[in-house]
Amino acid sequence: MARSSSLSFFEEGDEPRTSTGTRQRRPARGEAGADQQQLMARRAVAGGVGLVVLILLIVGVNGCLQSQRESGLRDYNQEVASIISASDEQVGAPLFEALQGGSSPLDRQQQVNQLRVAAEDQARRAGDFDVPGGMAPAQQSLLTVLDLRAGGVAEVARLLPGALRGGGSEDAVQSLAGQMQALLASDVIYDARTVPFIGETLEEEDLDGQEIADSAFMPDLAWLDPATVAQRIGSQAGGEGGGPQGEPAPGTHGHGLTSVSIGDTTLQPGGAVNRVPAGSNIAFTVVLQNQGENDEADFPVRVTLEGAGGRPLTVEARVDQTQAGQEATVSVPLEQAPPVGEPLTATVTVEPVPGEEMTENNQQEYTVLFTQ
Repeated sequence: MARSSSLSFFEEGDEPRTSTGTRQRRPARGEAGADQQQLMARRAVAGGVGLVVLILLIVGVNGCLQSQRESGLRDYNQEVASIISASDEQVGAPLFEALQGGSSPLDRQQQVNQLRVAAEDQARRAGDFDVPGGMAPAQQSLLTVLDLRAGGVAEVARLLPGALRGGGSEDAVQSLAGQMQALLASDVIYDARTVPFIGETLEEEDLDGQEIADSAFMPDLAWLDPATVAQRIGSQAGGEGGGPQGEPAPGTHGHGLTSVSIGDTTLQPGGAVNRVPAGSNIAFTVVLQNQGENDEADFPVRVTLEGAGGRPLTVEARVDQTQAGQEATVSVPLEQAPPVGEPLTATVTVEPVPGEEMTENNQQEYTVLFTQ
């Protein structure tokens, strides 16, 4: 009996152990597929949203670029209009007004030189333009236009003094008329090249309603004719081929002889013997007055010495310019020493200018005796 009790004790054994942890349940196969589909759907939605954002961003950037391009084209067209208008109004119009003005040749040359500086500045400013794509041909032709104008105005300024003179100024008038062809060419190039190039580029970008500036630097084609140029500027030169002189400017013309001196001796006319110390550098100082209503340019003052025997000695000097109502002084040096102790007749003549009607006071005779 005791054995049985012992066995009973051992046979009762240990009771099953109960785990305190929770074991995860594996999802069913159907549930796992559903989760995967949801994940993929979320990713697809996110990708779609990102794609839409990217498309909107690209469209926005392109729109901004297009807007900037159109703005650049409009700005360039406005810059061209501004510079070409300034060329016409601030250089072209004053240039032809100065050429026909009644001011002195020196004043006119200074005015044209100032316009040359303005034309060169305009060409330089145009070279600094911000040129948008497609406008390069227009820009190149524009620079050609402004360079032609700057160069033409510079040549007009250089040639003008010679063209205003008499004598051999026909060549200067011819060259001046030739420069008008360069100025006309600038108008032709602007109309035939610059304007179409700008218009084509604006049309390609569908920029309607943009006005392209016109240009007319040359007032009329008559400036191409040398005879017309000579007449309009008041030149004393003849027309082409050395023909008759151009018409003088309206109003009176001419000079009057005021006084003549040699060194410190003022010569007296009317038969009085004027004793003058002899020397190797004898010069007649002639004072004359412009008694007309117009400035005059490039005319000679002549001195002729005649004695009892031998050939007369004639010398002259040219006067560049005289102003209406003002006196001018010219020195006429002798080319050789005059004879000493022999009375000489000195005839001093101020050559008449075109349009001068009264010439009685242009000449005077003096008796001069050079002494040791």
